[in-house]
Amino acid sequence: MHRRQLLNLLLASAALVLPLGVSATQIRNLRLWNSADKLRLVLDLSGPVQYKTFSLSAPERLIIDLSGAQLSGNFNQLALANTPIRSIRSGHFSQGDTRIVLDLAEPLRLDSFLLPPQDGQGHRLVLDLSNATRVPQQIAAVTAPALPRETPAGRAHPKRDIIVVVDPGHGGKDPGAVGARGEREKDVVLSIAQLLAKRLKREKGFDVKLVRNDDFFVPLRKRVEIARKHKADMFISVHADAAPRLTASGASVYALSEGGATSATARFMAQRENGADLLGATSLLNLKDKDPMLAGVILDMSMNATIAASLQLGNTVLGSLAGITTLHQKRVEQAGFAVLKSPDVPSILVETGFISNSRDSQRLVTPRHQQAIANGLFAGLQSYFQKNPPVNSYMAWLQEQKKAQV
Repeated sequence: MHRRQLLNLLLASAALVLPLGVSATQIRNLRLWNSADKLRLVLDLSGPVQYKTFSLSAPERLIIDLSGAQLSGNFNQLALANTPIRSIRSGHFSQGDTRIVLDLAEPLRLDSFLLPPQDGQGHRLVLDLSNATRVPQQIAAVTAPALPRETPAGRAHPKRDIIVVVDPGHGGKDPGAVGARGEREKDVVLSIAQLLAKRLKREKGFDVKLVRNDDFFVPLRKRVEIARKHKADMFISVHADAAPRLTASGASVYALSEGGATSATARFMAQRENGADLLGATSLLNLKDKDPMLAGVILDMSMNATIAASLQLGNTVLGSLAGITTLHQKRVEQAGFAVLKSPDVPSILVETGFISNSRDSQRLVTPRHQQAIANGLFAGLQSYFQKNPPVNSYMAWLQEQKKAQV
């Protein structure tokens, strides 16, 4: 049975089994507008909703997962002729969630945002689709000089890019884990990190720095310092480790824990990655001129806020990877990873799979799977920053402009 037929069957059967939740948000309608530079879809909702998006290739698809939402209408009335959307499918999955799949004729760039009730309209999820190889005219126009009467003095945005530091684990004299056929972790994660960096560079509003762009060794302490040197908005360390059990497989996401590890696997991974290159976070904040008690309070507050943001980021990335590969853990694990110990930069470590597992290893060395993982990581990062745009960033400004247009 073809993969698409299987997916349709699973979605259809799930729709029959799961009852319509009484308190679930209803997806009431889908509206469509097509213009020269973009295609806009608007989902009319009965209430607020949480969602995530990601893309898949071969064939091209865009997936929108809405948590705690149920479809009360259908999309049969939409005029999809002369649009890059071949078809729209939907169905229930998990417990009361809805997945919408857009089958595309070509790769498309997706920008999405939620709107609260206003001007007589209810909650809405807006999906803007544009050509993936060019910047939409609406966004490109932002770089043109604005007329004084349209942009009052003092209201022009600074267009700050979101800085993402991508860290391919290991390198040089440190090969990382080695698979049964000689596959080296340092090579796999460098390829994935480079693909992720390339995707981030194509996205307006993002800037990316690679800890290493070749096969050389970088100490753990230096990796953290690089993130702070570039004033990163987030730090993501990419790995493909070995596990204690050869049967262990799937991707997982880790955040820092100041206490104990959340599982034996998390503890094992942290110990394996840290080795003797541990560092204390106290040295990373400029607290030398502070009273020791005040310095401790400042450090605790900073670390707690950073860990909370890291967990939120990790959950979003994990959700994006769920549509691409199997998961080793369905929650973000925590442990004392030295490479995540920046007190003011949200940081996660992503295990893209276990190179010690034969099936994972075979997939991790293929360019197609590496690209899919990179796409999933990008989708997770983009979704997180769409919901949590840094102050004065281009993305924060752009979202304000979009809200004003709908």
